[in-house]
This record gives sequence, C-alpha cells and structure tokens, in this order.
Amino acid sequence: MRYAIITDIHGNIFALERALGIVQNTPDVDKIICLGDNFSLGSAPLEVLNRLQQLNNAVFIRGNHDRYLVENIWEYERPTIEGMDPDDPVCIDIVANEKWTAEQVGEPGRQFIKKMRMSYFENIGKTYIEFTHAWFGRDDFPPTLEEVKKWRDHAKTKHIGSNNFVFVHGHIHIPRNEQFGNLKLFCPGSTGLPFDENQQGVVAFLTVEGDSINWDVKRFEYDTEAALQHLEEIRPPFYRNLYSTIKYASIRNDLVE
Repeated sequence: MRYAIITDIHGNIFALERALGIVQNTPDVDKIICLGDNFSLGSAPLEVLNRLQQLNNAVFIRGNHDRYLVENIWEYERPTIEGMDPDDPVCIDIVANEKWTAEQVGEPGRQFIKKMRMSYFENIGKTYIEFTHAWFGRDDFPPTLEEVKKWRDHAKTKHIGSNNFVFVHGHIHIPRNEQFGNLKLFCPGSTGLPFDENQQGVVAFLTVEGDSINWDVKRFEYDTEAALQHLEEIRPPFYRNLYSTIKYASIRNDLVE
C-alpha cells in the first residue's frame, strides 16, 4: 500500500499543482491523504477547492483552519485562534482572512469541509496506521511522543496482531520523524506554507509492504514568485504577513508594520 500525503496547502494553488504532478508521476500510489488546512491563509482558496474536488482517490481530513470556516469564528464576540490574544492585530487579521476565505469558497466549500473526516485509519497486514491533522479532539496542537506512545498501547488492545504502529499528522508546517520501538511518528511539513526556512513545498509517500515501512518526504521547487505576485494582486486580509512567510519560509510577522 502506498499513500501520497499532502497537508497544509493554505490556499497555495501553485504549490498544490506541483505536488499533485509529483503524485501523478509516482507509480503505484493507491490513495492520496490530505491532512487539512486547505484554504485559509492563501490567495487562491477557490482554485484549491476546485482542484481538490477533482481528486477521486483521496481522503480529506479536516484541519483547524477548515473548522474555522464552518464555525464562522469571525462572528464570535472576541474571536481567537490557537490561544492567541484576541486583541493582537495579527490575530484580528487572521480572523479577517478566515471570513474572506469563507466568502471565496462559499457554500460548496462549506459542504466540502463538512464531509471531511476527523481522522482516518487502516490496517495493512500487521501495521496499524492513523492519520489526523493534529490530534484527537484537539486539532490545533500536535501530540507529544508520550501521547502517541499511549495511543499505540491503546491501539494494541483493539488491533490484535498489529506489530507496527504509525501515526501521521500535519499542522506544524515542519517535518517530524520520531521513532520509538515499533512506533513511528511522522509529519511531512507543509505543502503550501513551510515554516522550516526552506521555500520548497512538500509531498510525502508512506509505503507499507509486509513488515517494511518506508517514509519518503520529497521537497519540490514551485513558482514561488507567481505565488507572491498573486498575493500582491489579490491582497486578501493578512497578505503582507503571508508574503513574508512564503518568501522566508518562516513566520515573519516582525517584518510587517
């Protein structure tokens, strides 16, 4: 079984198209797993929605930024995200971006998000795999290694015969690869908005064959200049911060007055 994994596209259609091209040219991909945060914080949410809707062999998992769009968080009295100060100008601008994004994707986008899964799992031989955006009931903070160890121990009791346990998540925009015995914990990074000071996008491949588990993260060049130019043309809320983030592949709110 071979999974292609994309995550945290964040409205970057330029990176998404390149990632899907790599997937298409990779042999024997059985399923695409999209780990969420598809539309917000980018200049082309509707284009991303239209492209994702064209995929036939994909599983879509909801991220926290997808959830914000169906919760209408901008209607809250003092909206906040991920524990930010609701009076912080950065938080205010991100919330404004969520509202703008919801308007762009409209009701089709809302319905697409409502059909997403909170998590997805499969048993492949003696390997149990689970995919989420961040963690169960907590889509805005990833698991610690200790939490995933407890997850593995619980999974052992439910999936008798499984000898290997793999947990894959998104959200943090930075690659993660941790192993502890028969437990493997992976995060590809971000397809459309990396935070690890590497402008290249990400698509990952998880291949399970017998007892062999192979995790292959591919970094790819895409037209970042076109992505930056599109941000300048569209100018969604928070676009100056997003411009700096794409340009430097890290959160650079300090560059924005």
